[in-house]
Amino acid sequence: MILHVLPGDAIVDKFQAAGFDGDIAVCREALIEGDLAGDTLPELWENRARFFAGEYPGAGDNYHEKVVREFAKLTALQSGSEVNLWFEYELFCQTNLWFCLSLVLESAADVFRVAPVVSSEEEVWDGFGNRSPDDLKKCFAQRVRLSSEDVELGASLWSAYRAGNHDELRRLSSAESKAFPKLREVCAAAIEKESRPNEIVREIIRDGEDDFDKIFIEFKKRAGVYGYGDAQVKKIWRDLVI
Repeated sequence: MILHVLPGDAIVDKFQAAGFDGDIAVCREALIEGDLAGDTLPELWENRARFFAGEYPGAGDNYHEKVVREFAKLTALQSGSEVNLWFEYELFCQTNLWFCLSLVLESAADVFRVAPVVSSEEEVWDGFGNRSPDDLKKCFAQRVRLSSEDVELGASLWSAYRAGNHDELRRLSSAESKAFPKLREVCAAAIEKESRPNEIVREIIRDGEDDFDKIFIEFKKRAGVYGYGDAQVKKIWRDLVI
């Protein structure tokens, strides 16, 4: 079995147009925010569904069908399966990647990381969004096979992030792995995510900008490492201006 875990619905059509073999699972989570508590997976899912229902009206509807069912494909892998984790470099995607690696930790699957191929540092945080089907093929051609140590590192990063253990995140951020090329920057962002994004939006407003669309564009320029979508930035903006 070949399974491709895609970072969201936005690239599904282009992925399918590229003609890759295998099944897909779409990651529709945003583990960069909200309640991560739960001693078991079912408890985590219940807390996540409750969080989305409270923060984003309508987003909690059919959570188990739309979200949990996709992750269940990772917990039902057969021995000899191949898993390709298509995730971008920024914190938004990395938290989801770390979680996925925690799910496959005990599996006997062959695990690969597929990341956007970039030609300059300015493109690092842009992700897969503007990639063509041919671009996705190039990304796949440069995928990295994860060792058992890489998978364990990802699971450890998830545990540290979930617990808010900043000391452990700092320690893990020094690990050298081709599977996590921007680990230092991402872990630093994770440690500062409760304060720095708010500071950046406040700075943009203080610079004289009051149009949200322009604020969002400027935020991405200054803080692309977070990978925040407009929903996350709008929450910060509203808290500051209301």
